[in-house]
Formats: sequence, structure tokens, C-alpha cells
Amino acid sequence: MSAPARTFTVRHIQLLRALFAAAAALMITFSPDHSAAVGFAVFGGFVAASGFIFVLGAWLAVPSGSRWPLIMLGAIDLLTAIVSGVPTWRTDSVFFVVVIIWAAATGLVELIGGLRVRRTDPTAKDAITVGALGLVLAVALLVIPSGYSLQYSVDGAEALTLTGIILAVGMVGGYAAIVAVFLAIAGFSPNRPSATDGVTTEDADTDGATNASAETGGAA
Repeated sequence: MSAPARTFTVRHIQLLRALFAAAAALMITFSPDHSAAVGFAVFGGFVAASGFIFVLGAWLAVPSGSRWPLIMLGAIDLLTAIVSGVPTWRTDSVFFVVVIIWAAATGLVELIGGLRVRRTDPTAKDAITVGALGLVLAVALLVIPSGYSLQYSVDGAEALTLTGIILAVGMVGGYAAIVAVFLAIAGFSPNRPSATDGVTTEDADTDGATNASAETGGAA
């Protein structure tokens, strides 16, 4: 007897993550202020929403033996959201530290979780890709000096300053945009058969043939 179909699946998790990632990307893109305070506000809301999605997904969307990646991702996101909400910590250097740690931690968890089930779970490649994107974000922010400052001017406008925090917040927005597009495509893609489906079918055929042979032998 097959297990009942789940009403909340990994596809729903992907689509909800894509929705909140797109919202974060749009808010950063259209905000004229890329300060640490604004960056923390948007980033904190994004990870808080993602954390609740992971917790809900661990409870409703996956079997009990496969919940550890979602539980860990949810815990990391919710803890990061709490840290991001502390007003006195909303400085440039803390923004770099928090986002780098978050990107590296969630990237590793999602990458390892996807690699462990890559032969049986058709959505494993999606987790591997998003995990790799998180690690790329962490490396990119490590390369940018938090105290970076560049003065430049544009014809017809006053002198402008490009700082490390502007680049960092922009990187987070770019990451969110890429993740939103990728997860939206993954969520709307047709379901792919898993390796276990094929094994189950073959086992069923083998069992059927064995039973038929047994019945034929018994009749003879």
C-alpha cells in the first residue's frame, strides 16, 4: 500500500523560498540606501521567512529520516534573523561577519544534504546548486574589504562614494535574485522520477514474475 500523497511538498518549499528571495532582491534593488541598517532589515526579514519555511517543510514535506537539513537550515536562519534584529549590532563590519557566517553555514548544509541524496532524490541537484551559490556569496564577501571606499564622479552629478557595505548589500541582493529565479524554475518544473521509483517498479515486476512462476509450478 503506497503512502498518502503530501499536500505540502519540496516544490512548495522551493516556490515559497523563491517568493521571499525575490522580495528581498527587489527591496534591495530599488532602495536608494544600501547602508548596514537597511541591509540588515531586508536580510533579517528574508532569513526569518526562510527559517519558518524550513521548519514548516521539515514538519510537513519530508519523512522523519530526511528532516535534518531542513531543521538545521531553519535553526541557522532563525538565529541569524534574531542577530540581525539587534539595533546596536547593525554596523558595517557586523553585517559582513553575519552574512558570511550565514552564507557559509547554510551553503554547506544544503550542499552536503543534496550530495547525500543525489542518487535517490530528484530535487537534490537544486539543493546542491543553491548550496554552492551560498558558498560563492561567502567567498565574494570575504574578498570585499569592509572599509573599502572609492570616490568617483558622474557627469552632471556631484561626487559619489562607493563603499564596502554598498557592495556587500548589493551582493546579497544579487544572490537573492539568482536564488529566486533558480528556485522558481525548479519549483514550476515537472516532477522528475526518482531512482527509488525505478527500483520499486523493478522489484514489483520481479515479485510478480516470481509469484506467477510459483503459481504455475503449483498448478503443474
